[in-house]
Amino acid sequence: MKPIVRPLTAMPIELQPVEIVERKGLGHPDTICDALAEQVSIALCKFYYERFGCLLHHNVDKALLWGGSACPAFGGGRVLAPSEIFLAGRATQEFKGVKVPVEELAIASCRDWLRQNFHALDPERHVKIHCLVRPGSVDLAELYDRASATGNWLANDTSCGVGYAPLSPLEQVVYRIEKSLNAPKFKHSCPEIGEDIKVMGIRQGKEIQLTVACAFVDRYVRDLDDYCCKKARLQEIVRDLVRQVTDLPVTVEINTGDDVKRLSAYLTVTGTSAEAGDDGQVGRGNRTNGLIAPCRPMTLEAAAGKNPVTHVGKLYNVVASQIAAAIVEEIPDITTAYCYLVSQIGKPISKPQLIDVQIQTRQVMLVEGFRDRVEEIVRDRLLQIGTLWQALIRGEIPVY
Repeated sequence: MKPIVRPLTAMPIELQPVEIVERKGLGHPDTICDALAEQVSIALCKFYYERFGCLLHHNVDKALLWGGSACPAFGGGRVLAPSEIFLAGRATQEFKGVKVPVEELAIASCRDWLRQNFHALDPERHVKIHCLVRPGSVDLAELYDRASATGNWLANDTSCGVGYAPLSPLEQVVYRIEKSLNAPKFKHSCPEIGEDIKVMGIRQGKEIQLTVACAFVDRYVRDLDDYCCKKARLQEIVRDLVRQVTDLPVTVEINTGDDVKRLSAYLTVTGTSAEAGDDGQVGRGNRTNGLIAPCRPMTLEAAAGKNPVTHVGKLYNVVASQIAAAIVEEIPDITTAYCYLVSQIGKPISKPQLIDVQIQTRQVMLVEGFRDRVEEIVRDRLLQIGTLWQALIRGEIPVY
């Protein structure tokens, strides 16, 4: 399929009067579900490849977090009932007479991820994991096997993927804040900051307003005065992070649901609202670029947990973003690129049914002058799609 290359007619996002960007952080219940689904897929891929020398059919992109109950308190509270995580999907459970320990792999990979990414949550006591993964359908497994035998991977779904580049200043700000506050180094210096951090950013004209919801870990907060001091310190930290990205004026508000007069504060025992106040589900959070940006092109596909060799719901969103990023990086006169890819089930993943690339340039320049170079970038990225799984299972390409 020859790419359609055409002008992007929308006003540049930075010049639009309003922009909205959100990121659900590492410890948000929806992000937890995305992360665990992806970890199960990675664990299966590694087992399949090490044992059989190939990746077998699976899609474990369904997960639900049922929140527990807890009693947080200044100085330290307790979890009353654990959160429960239900992993579902399809996976090859036997190959050439060898049983695949799907349940063991799934539960172990989830506990490992929770252990590595939470500093106040005990993955043994505070979380209960149920593996409900079953074998895949015969037709999809056959489609997968047929492609595996030839090395010509076939799309196992009719779907679309979208990507854009570059990130706007607001998008960079929102992404950077959450990543910085959830960095291990930051947690070491500020252990009261839990992993459940959600950042909502809006820009009206040239003014940015940030609302940050941050779960505080109760054992590291003595009393309400201490909470207010630490919240004020966090507010200044966020302001400093913003200044590193943009000089636009910014307003930062932290935990706006607090009511100090009523002694109400966002305290948790484990650092996530999943312990009592919220539930989660795969696909309800960040897109593959780590953001929820309704002013940009988006798809509702849940990428996490989908297999990394034939499932276009994962691959096309990743590749579309890579194509857009490569275009603006390699062609200096192009300032913005959007990319849309559409697949057909059973057709080669390297040959989408539709490739639509939209570009904006620094000056009024004809698209024709860039067509050959854009087509070359698209072709190169699609030719590499069959090897993308290697970086995905190493965790080098985040999908949430």
